[in-house]
Amino acid sequence: MDMSDIRKFNMEELLSKLKETRRDHMDLRFKKASMQLSDTTEIKKIKKDIAKLETRLTELRFLKGESSD
Repeated sequence: MDMSDIRKFNMEELLSKLKETRRDHMDLRFKKASMQLSDTTEIKKIKKDIAKLETRLTELRFLKGESSD
């Protein structure tokens, strides 16, 4: 996922995409633990996607003036 694609999302889309990506990360971890995951680099890639989504959410919250409680 590219940052330019992420910047096109609004707040609700970002939150839903983040929830979906975290669910995918959990599934990949379970597959790795049960030795069903053949490409373990997927975990690293999805963690980076989560970080990008969270960064964009922080940017939007900062622009709106919200505090991160």
